[in-house]
This record gives sequence, structure tokens and C-alpha cells, in this order.
Amino acid sequence: MATVLQFNFGSHTVVELQNSGYEVVIVDNLSNSRADVVDHIEQISGIRPAFEKVDCLDFEGMDAVFAKYPGIKGIIHFAASKAVGESVQKPLMYYRNNLVSLINLLELMPKHGVEGIIFSSSCTVYGQPDHLPVTEAAPIKKAESPYGNTKQINEEIIRDTVASGSPIHAILLRYFNPIGAHPTALIGELPNGVPQNLIPYLTQTAMGIREKLSVFGDDYNTPDGSCIRDYIYVVDLAKAHVIAMDRILNGKQKDKVEVFNIGTGRGLSVLELINAFEAATGVKLNYQIVGRRAGDIEQVWADPSYANNELGWKADTSIEETLRSAWKWQLHLREEGIM
Repeated sequence: MATVLQFNFGSHTVVELQNSGYEVVIVDNLSNSRADVVDHIEQISGIRPAFEKVDCLDFEGMDAVFAKYPGIKGIIHFAASKAVGESVQKPLMYYRNNLVSLINLLELMPKHGVEGIIFSSSCTVYGQPDHLPVTEAAPIKKAESPYGNTKQINEEIIRDTVASGSPIHAILLRYFNPIGAHPTALIGELPNGVPQNLIPYLTQTAMGIREKLSVFGDDYNTPDGSCIRDYIYVVDLAKAHVIAMDRILNGKQKDKVEVFNIGTGRGLSVLELINAFEAATGVKLNYQIVGRRAGDIEQVWADPSYANNELGWKADTSIEETLRSAWKWQLHLREEGIM
């Protein structure tokens, strides 16, 4: 039923979709993931999802996937490069991957009778909000990074496509900062090479794989000087996608394009997160304060009340449990001789 692209958020969402009775086809080019994730999904859910190694930039390849699996009704589109710092260094890579992959899907959906798309957007579309917590009604500000700009542009592409008369529906889920791993420790975040995101770098530092964790800036206008984010458990995030897909396919939407903040409503600084990890796991982290990183927003956290009330969804996993799941995943990788 749903085509899921990109394996960390995607793998957790596949499990939740399968647990809810959906048939899933995974499409991934494995540029930042491993094919054996499919085995682990099967271990958790008891169901082996179909898997196609295809790049979403390959229009003909994606066309062939839809032809091979007729009857797909919904897409969950996770396939994006997503590191803020890297996007500043490699903007053209981000624009090509993040924009063209979506455009290809939107062109192919009507041809193959696909009714709806859930798009992984981001709180980066708000820039540095004027008011916190930030609601869906907050103005979209000039992006602080090429990554953030791709999310803004992609939201506009979806709106314009639907407004043009394309027979599709869309839900834009503006993620805040998904972290953690499945409680079984069978799936989690395993980027290829040096991690570009905080938590895998943090856990790899705790394991001794990385020498030191860098905290980018302690001179922001926050209580401890480090950036503040809204960290949401990846399984809670995955469950929001199942509800959103049900909403599209069962005709419950109030508009053809809807937007929801998917966050906890609680802001934590990077230094608070480090302290919470140490308290939750008993493991001390070697970290250092370094200069600010280009493209970072000072502080942002969600007002998730619209998603709570309209979708009946809530992120209710504690930060301590979330961080323990990330550490359990890292321990599993060491036990398996992977990392």
C-alpha cells in the first residue's frame, strides 16, 4: 500500500504500518542504509516487506516500481538528504536529491492511481520563530540552510501541484528532531561513514568509536548557551504516519493539503540532552564546545496541540527512555560486530 523511502524513520514506520495491517513496499537506494534492515523488520513484525533498490532520482526506475506493484494507494516520502551542515557545504547535491525525488513521485502518482502522499517536512521551515512554542500558523521564514530551503520549496511544490488539479491529497508532517531506536534494538539509525546527526555521533562517542563529541556553540541566547531543540522518539514519530495515512485513505482530511507539527512540545538544549543521556545510561561523554555551525537555528520547539487534538496522536515517550533506546541500539551494533 505505502511506498516508504529511507531506512531509519522509514524502517520504524514500516513496522508500525505492518502492525496496522498495511502492505508495504520499501524503495531505497541504500546510500545511507543497509539492505539487512529488511531482515530486522521481519524479525520484529513477522512480515517481510517488499524491497526495491531504486533511486528516487531515477524516473524510469520509479515508474517500473509502480508498474510492478499495481494498486499502491499511498506514499510516505522520506527520501531526502538531511544534514544541515552538509547542505551548506554541498547545496547542489541537496537541491538535486531533495527536489527531483519529490517531483518524480508527484508526476508518477496520477499515472498509477496513487491517492495520497505524506511528506517528511521539517521544523526548519519556520527558521528562527518569533514565538515559541511554534504552531503551524507561524510564518515561513527565509531558510537558514539549503536543507531547510529544500523543505520549504518541496512544501510549495506539493501545494502548487494539488492546486493545479492533480488528483492527489497530501499531509505535510513537520518533524522536529527524531531520535532513538526501536525497543527491540533491531532497527535504529546507522548512517554510513561519519554521522551528520547528533545522536548517532553521541552514542558512537560514548562507545569510543569517535574520540569526542562537538557541541556547536555555547554563546546562543539560551539558558546554557547551546541550541535548543524538540527531541521526539522515532517510534512516536512513526505512529503519526500511520494515523496520517489512515486519514488520507479514509477521506478524513479537512483540506487536500494539511500540515501538522510532529513534536513533543518540550525544548531541550544540546547540553541538557548530553546530561540526560549520561543520567539515563550511566555513561560519561567526552565532549567539547566548538564554534557555531553554519545553518543552525538557535532554538525551536513545537506546539503539537493541533496534531494532538486533530489526529488523536501524542508523543508520550520520555527523553530518558528515548536515549536509553539509542544506547541499547549502539550496544546491539557492537554485539553484532557492526560498530
